[in-house]
Formats: sequence, structure tokens, C-alpha cells
Amino acid sequence: MTARPANSFNAEEILAGILEWVRVESPTHHVGGVNRMMDLASAAMAKLGAKIVRAPGAPGYGDVVTARLPWGRDDEPGILVLGHLDTVHPIGTIDGPLPIRRTNDQVWGPGIFDMKGGMYLAVHALTQIVRVQGRTPLPVTFMFIPDEEVGSPSTRAQIEAEARRHRYVLVPEPSQGGNLVTGRHAFLRYKLHMYGKPAHAGVDNRQGRSAIRAMARLIERIEAMSDLDRGMTYSVGIIQGGTFVNVVPIECHAELLAVAPTVEDFAMIQRTMAALAPDDPEVRLAVEPGPIRPLFTAHDGTLALYETARRVALANGFAVGHGQRGGGSDGNFTGALGIATLDGLGVCGAGLHTHNEHLLVSSLEPRARLLAGLFETLGN
Repeated sequence: MTARPANSFNAEEILAGILEWVRVESPTHHVGGVNRMMDLASAAMAKLGAKIVRAPGAPGYGDVVTARLPWGRDDEPGILVLGHLDTVHPIGTIDGPLPIRRTNDQVWGPGIFDMKGGMYLAVHALTQIVRVQGRTPLPVTFMFIPDEEVGSPSTRAQIEAEARRHRYVLVPEPSQGGNLVTGRHAFLRYKLHMYGKPAHAGVDNRQGRSAIRAMARLIERIEAMSDLDRGMTYSVGIIQGGTFVNVVPIECHAELLAVAPTVEDFAMIQRTMAALAPDDPEVRLAVEPGPIRPLFTAHDGTLALYETARRVALANGFAVGHGQRGGGSDGNFTGALGIATLDGLGVCGAGLHTHNEHLLVSSLEPRARLLAGLFETLGN
């Protein structure tokens, strides 16, 4: 490896760049905010000399940015850095329950951990390699995704097509306790539609059938089937229903996320959801399957990639473990294709998807060195 200046991975410099990205609020369905993030990512990659391809987003979603570094043949398999710039936090979160703030090693902000911190970290790491060495042994492509937080429904085909061009996929999703991710549980999304019978709630609601009440009972039944110890879970995260308080609600709609750690669990969840029925024969249920993240289990290519990362980490004075985890990512798609995929390469912290989302500044330098080491080692 070519020697780099000792201060090439300054944590405070990295943090300043991450915070520039975090200040742009970009919940998935806020197309303007997501596209402002795509502007920042495109500008950062253009400074490296990357060829930027920006594909307009599907209706309701932001654009997809693919940035190819200008070395190697167009058809030469290389390294794909894959990650998203959308978040789960609504507009106004930064001025409300999750302002940017710092206490010693912890820095809070919407999307700082999942996963703007990791994607910026990867850009910074590659920048240091290019600044000193001019290029990496293998071609490098970055792909910035706008809709990962809702299951990547508009981008899965693009992700899979791009991944097939490469030997390796690096995913800077949040680190799991400092460790790396060599497998991901499968994720299945469903929409539940319950239909009841109308009545005036203030006259004689016995004539009606409340879709909300029926849905509430169904949710209790579904979530009770979770096996938390194994990681096989059912969880309803969105529910909507009713029109007026004095009308027995005739419609209720819910969105459910199911997590399957094994092939058997995946099949069981599909059977369970297909067989769902309300406990009242006078209401009707429709189950609408949604986006799926396939099961990603460790295979030889991924384990060999992890072994390279383990050696790079040890050379930089720290250790990294690995394993299969929950928390879906776009790495599910590439790992399930059999492409060597290493996930969880991003920053350390906690509280993703909550108002406690934060990163640890102390993780920025070692994680940047890990990514840089992979860029300059793979292909040698």
C-alpha cells in the first residue's frame, strides 16, 4: 500500500462533510429533498472525475445517481459502492425532535447514522486514495439510491443490473456494533385492507361493522405470531381508517413488515399472510403483497471479501466480526444474486429510525481507513 499523509482521515473533517449532507432533509417521498441530496452526491463524485449518470426517478421518487470513476474498461468488473440517501424522518425533524447537536463523541441528526454518514465516508475514503495514488486497482462505481427506506420498489431492477457488472459490492450501511454484515434477513411488505358495514355511530352502531375494530383485532393476532428470539417478526407500522367520528368506519388500511431469517420462515410468512381472515364474517379483508427484500446468506465470495476486510482492519489496529443481521438493505438484492457483498461498512452509532439517531465520531477515522484499505487492496 502507498503511504498516505497521517492526517488524511481527520475525523473532524469527515464529520463536517457528513453534516453538510445531514442538513438536507430527505425523507423518501419528499422528492425535492432527495434530489438535493443527489445534487450533493453528484458534485462530490464529479470532483473525483467520475462520469455521472442521473436517471430520473419513478413517479413519487427521487433520481438515481450512478458515478463511474474514469479508469478501467467499461466492461471490466470492479467495485460497486451501493447505498441510499433517503431517510425515514419527516421534513421538520431537524428543527424539532432530532436537531443536529453534539455531546463529546456523539453527534445526532436525521439520517446521520442511516446512512448519510456511511455514504459520505465512502466518498471521503475514495477521495484520499485518488489524491495519493491517482486510481484504485479495480474500477469503482458509486450508486446512490432514493427509495431504500420503503423497500426500493422503483430501483431494484436497476440495482441488480448494475451489481451484475461488478466483482464486489460494498454497502456502507450502519455498522452493527462495529462489526460487518455478511447476510441479511428477508423482508416482506404487505398492505392490509379491511372493509366493514356502515352505520350511524350515535344512533345504533350495532347495525354496523367497524373496519378499524376488525383491523385492531387482526393486528393483535398477527403480531403475536412473532418469534423475537429467532428474529422472525410481524410488525404493523402504518394504519389509517375512518371518516367521521359519528360514522362506523367501513374502511381501514394498514401496512405490515415481516422479517424472515431463514428460507423456511420466508415460506411460512407467505403462507400465513395468504391465509389471513378476519374473525367476523361480516367484514372483508384483502391482503396486498408489496416489495420483497430476498434473503441474503453468506456464501464463499462474501466470506472471502470479509476476510480481506478483517485483515485490513487488523492492519489498522482494530478487529471486526461479522454475521447475518436484520435491518434490510439494498445489499439483500446483491447478496441474494451470489455477488460478493459486504454490508455494514458504515459509521458506528445507534438509534437508527428514532429520534436518538447518532453516530460516534471516534468511529470515523477507523471506518474510513477500512473502506480505503478495501479500495486499494481488492484486485491486487
